[in-house]
Amino acid sequence: MTIKDKLLAQRIYMLLGALFITSLVVSNLIFQKFFYWHPFGSEASGEIFGANLFEISVGILPYPITFLITDLISEIYGKKRANDVVVFGIFASIFSLLIILVADTVPATSWSYVKDDMFHTVFGNTIIAVFASMMAYLLAQFIDIRIYHFWKRLTKGKHLWLRNNFSTFLSQLVDTLTILLLLCYFEIIEWNKFKGLLVAGFLFKVIIAALDTPFLYLCVYLFRKRFKLKVNEEIDLL
Repeated sequence: MTIKDKLLAQRIYMLLGALFITSLVVSNLIFQKFFYWHPFGSEASGEIFGANLFEISVGILPYPITFLITDLISEIYGKKRANDVVVFGIFASIFSLLIILVADTVPATSWSYVKDDMFHTVFGNTIIAVFASMMAYLLAQFIDIRIYHFWKRLTKGKHLWLRNNFSTFLSQLVDTLTILLLLCYFEIIEWNKFKGLLVAGFLFKVIIAALDTPFLYLCVYLFRKRFKLKVNEEIDLL
């Protein structure tokens, strides 16, 4: 690989890392708003375990992007680079949390559009959300990366759809279960919502994971074509 190609590969890696971190941090900040979605019409979805079948937090919207990005990085740049992005995401989450804590502590002016109580209502639970998210995130992402590379070795780089979906399905279940357990434990969410939100959150992530498979195939195809990579070959940025 030429120096020009290596520099381009490094820039793309940095861009993917930036998208990953942004998606992760934003999901932690907006998680307190919940919405419902009826995929089969306004009433056909019904209720399950006392909650609407697709009653989920808006924080879940950007989160599947992180798993698509780590799968893409795993495929093109290797396991170490994917793990590096996960660690960077943790530091970014902690840093954003410190900024929010300071912002919540300093008093608002009399003319401030956002008052202290309003700001605290929106961001007061962020420390718990970030903690819950980081615990779930750590478990899920490392599981995703390990399973992805297990299937990659087993299939010798073939059957991309298999490792993409199998790794994401299990890791998303771990992620959804862990974060809901912690949020219910800290009384951010009532326990009677737990089962419904678990089913809704997991199904939503499974649907998104299945839908993003063609995008992963396209991205991998473009990478291999641009950098002349063989099947199972990875880019070494060093």
